[in-house]
Amino acid sequence: MIISTTDKVPNKEITEILGIARGNSVRARHIGRDIFAGLKNIVGGEIDEYTKLLDQSRKQAMQRMIRDAEKMNADAIVNIRFTTSMVMQATSEILAYGTAVKLS
Repeated sequence: MIISTTDKVPNKEITEILGIARGNSVRARHIGRDIFAGLKNIVGGEIDEYTKLLDQSRKQAMQRMIRDAEKMNADAIVNIRFTTSMVMQATSEILAYGTAVKLS
């Protein structure tokens, strides 16, 4: 599967737009991580626990987006984007989406 943040794939022609491929991941923060993050907030610096949590969520959302495009028999997903929103307190969603296409 070709994945691109641009609306084209070099040396390929988009022959058909199949629809929007999407995948999401909803994660809740862990109380132990919150305590450590609170301490880290006092001294400053990157909060590694949240960085890792968000990275895992992005990867999972992207894999789900790819699976969605595969169900449409897509050759590529173009113009992919990520968005984040709060679902409820201490719970966030990461959504990966793009246009599933056929290429020649």
